Amino acid sequence: MTSARMPLLAALCLVALAPGTAAAPRSDALLREHLWRQVQALPKNERPKVGLVLSAGAVRGVAHVGVIQVLEDAGFPIDVVAGTSMGAVVGAFYSAGIGMTALRTFPQHMTLSSGSDLSKMRLFQLLINDSMLSNKKFEEIMRKWVGDIRFDQTTKPFACVAMDLRTGEKIIFREGPLAPAVRASWSMPGMFEPVHYRHRYLVDGGVVDYIPVDAAKLLGAEWIIASVTQPDFTKSQPKNVLTTLLQIFDIRGTILAREQMAQAHVVIEPDVGDVSFYDVERAPEVMVKGMRAASRHLQAAKESFILYTLPKMWKRWLPQP
Repeated sequence: MTSARMPLLAALCLVALAPGTAAAPRSDALLREHLWRQVQALPKNERPKVGLVLSAGAVRGVAHVGVIQVLEDAGFPIDVVAGTSMGAVVGAFYSAGIGMTALRTFPQHMTLSSGSDLSKMRLFQLLINDSMLSNKKFEEIMRKWVGDIRFDQTTKPFACVAMDLRTGEKIIFREGPLAPAVRASWSMPGMFEPVHYRHRYLVDGGVVDYIPVDAAKLLGAEWIIASVTQPDFTKSQPKNVLTTLLQIFDIRGTILAREQMAQAHVVIEPDVGDVSFYDVERAPEVMVKGMRAASRHLQAAKESFILYTLPKMWKRWLPQP
């Protein structure tokens, strides 16, 4: 391609990707699709590194599975993954190379025997006992699925976030064994016992980092797409001390999320605000909601990534001296 044609191509790209343009629908769609194929064909070192960020959200976070499914089907490049709480669980399985078919089945393992049960009956047991629940068996579940692997052995670079209960410090895990770090990241305070790990007492990272954009950037992400599963507080009314505590936890996470969402280039928000943290039986429905939300945002995500990538594409197309 000659340098004389570059201004014309640039103008066509901007017209095709600008919202509200009067370009012919068919030619507009063809150009967008052509540009997307060009972006997909770029080697990793010639395009921005894409980070997928998965928020906290308990059972609502199962929607991340549906979001990933749509991105995978569309061939969207995902280079690094960061997650908090349930986002850490989904992100760990995905980063470790668990296929989508298996990933869709993992909510079935949130049972009493796994030590990670979120059912109403298990919560009732928590209320009538003095001690919190243990999610130690969750490590065994993870190791059964992905093996006793370390962060440097995942298929995609991965990070997850927990909080030090003694200091309030945000702890970002990027190295060491995967299973205990993920267990700590989703150990909801007030429900599960803090995880004693590396001389720290760790709890759910959603307390300090609901949408871990910073963790993705530490992995080198330049362009970020975030899947966010926030609650809708108008649709829930706490009925006891525990549910009130957990709603306060969610409210704090939502406040943190406002600033964090502004740092992402594209935000996908599945319509799961009415799903309670113990609604495990709604997991299949929640995954579908994730797919629907990702499908609605897919074209906008493609266009955003194309525009962000254009400067590198120009260098590829320009004749070399």
